[in-house]
Amino acid sequence: MRRGLTLAVAAALLDQLAKYWVLGFFEARPGVDGVVVLPFFNLVLTWNRGVSFGLFNSGEARGTLVFAALSVLIVAALIFWLKRAGQGWLGLAIGLVIGGALGNIIDRLFRGAVVDFLDFHWGEWHWFAFNLADACICVGVFFIAIDGMLGESRRGRVR
Repeated sequence: MRRGLTLAVAAALLDQLAKYWVLGFFEARPGVDGVVVLPFFNLVLTWNRGVSFGLFNSGEARGTLVFAALSVLIVAALIFWLKRAGQGWLGLAIGLVIGGALGNIIDRLFRGAVVDFLDFHWGEWHWFAFNLADACICVGVFFIAIDGMLGESRRGRVR
């Protein structure tokens, strides 16, 4: 459990440091809301008051608090799962998801919205802007799914 929680804290801290830097970067450039970094990547500043991919992004303060509270409940459930998962790869994957969720909870509570800044695109087609916390959640969920599939096949062979 300790390794998973350590990874969670590190992920949330790295996410907050990146957001702090991005906010300072754009604050020093009034009126600029995007910078081309590579032909397929822009640094942008967007505020997400909704959930994943901007769903339910109504801008209401009440919604921000509801999503923050829901996220706290999910983190509590993940910590309970982490306790049972032990110290293997599954624990690290759960730790990534917890860290990402914590990074976004901090934004909702202290900034009123989640700061998104990574904009990958192919030509004119842009993926939804996201942040490091979102990336941690996606990578963690991917490895949880892999563990679930491999775990099932390992358990099936034991019979």
